[in-house]
Amino acid sequence: MQYQPKLAFDSLHTQDEWQSKELKRLLQYLQAHSPYYQRIFKEHHINIDNIHGLKDMHFLPTTSKSDMQEHNWDFLCVTADKIKEYTATSGTLGKPVTIALTANDLERLAYNEQQAFLTADGKEGDCYQLMLTLDRQFMAGIAYYQGIRKLGAALVRTGPGLPAMQWDTLFRLQCNSLVAVPTFMLKMIEYANEHGIDLKHTPVKKAICIGESLRQADFEYNVLGQKIHEHWPIKLFGTYASTEMQTAFTECAAGMGGHQQPDLIILEILNEHGEPLKHGEYGEVTITTLGVEGMPLLRYRTGDICTVYETQCSCGRRSRRLSPVLGRKQQMIKYKGTTLYPPAIFDILNSIPYIKEYLVEVFINELGTDELRLHLTTPLPVDDCEAKLKPILQSKLRVIPLLHFHSGSEMQQMQFPPNSRKQIKFIDNRDFQFEA
Repeated sequence: MQYQPKLAFDSLHTQDEWQSKELKRLLQYLQAHSPYYQRIFKEHHINIDNIHGLKDMHFLPTTSKSDMQEHNWDFLCVTADKIKEYTATSGTLGKPVTIALTANDLERLAYNEQQAFLTADGKEGDCYQLMLTLDRQFMAGIAYYQGIRKLGAALVRTGPGLPAMQWDTLFRLQCNSLVAVPTFMLKMIEYANEHGIDLKHTPVKKAICIGESLRQADFEYNVLGQKIHEHWPIKLFGTYASTEMQTAFTECAAGMGGHQQPDLIILEILNEHGEPLKHGEYGEVTITTLGVEGMPLLRYRTGDICTVYETQCSCGRRSRRLSPVLGRKQQMIKYKGTTLYPPAIFDILNSIPYIKEYLVEVFINELGTDELRLHLTTPLPVDDCEAKLKPILQSKLRVIPLLHFHSGSEMQQMQFPPNSRKQIKFIDNRDFQFEA
């Protein structure tokens, strides 16, 4: 099943017409090659001939992360000799899922990232410094690498190394673009301030920021985005992606949401009952992959809560745009009558200068309800920190979680457990367990 790039649509109507035809092709492919979807179609009495396009998608069952964890290899649509790369999810929602890619899937992945970099003002003359993990079956690493090569730009693979090495490489090779996790960019800023590096006069002009949100629901920078931009006045481009979807939503210079790549992915926003919501309403991001050969997905519920905007972007693109992530469905916390999502807690803690590092933990207490604990590192005496912090939490969260203080080395061990390929800021110790 070869992907067929279509770079531009003159309207959402023509986009939807094209996607309707591609959906029918996908259903035929799944019916012929996917053990998982063959079984699901049979169990739900789905006759794919009755699905005529996007308007009929609500008749099709959805797929969840737990389905992929439980039936991983039933999603495979090709024989083993066709697989050219094995990648895996990070395990943030429990057991990691292996994603097998064919040569065609790898080419599609490169095309996806080429288009993502173009959306984020990428060009052939750029030099990108990749400050992220490129091993441990991390799909994003190979995706960025292949996408930059397809763009025709230069790159240097520094990985998530120490700030001193990053700055040395950056100046030595005059890299004008970064691909990095935003919180690591804060460490770069801290190092620069301590060592007299003028952040207003570096070769860097832009950064593709991965793994963490930079913006609030109104598209203004959140605290993390503000901290970076105030100190280091470069263009920041947010992204949203997952290993399973093999596709990215990337901001343009307008910063008004991640642009959908409609030739690669069908996007839906669903409520808790699996019903489609209108644009502007928040619900669960649900995707259908187009052109994936190895492990395509139909109506895959990501667990992320967003909304979609259909108005034309000021950049001129007519594609739909995905909002910043409000939170994850499974991460919702009901604490003392208040509904919380971890990103809101992160934003508050990021704004407090005497909180150096943190980890948010949720667990079930002896009453059977959600309990929230903040693990913190601070240079202040613990009593002083508590006295200053509690009123802020009460004001902004309306509740005061349990507070637990740690040394820097203890926090480092908590945030970077063995074999982890990214920093952990949230740990869920309820019945369903995952880290993020």
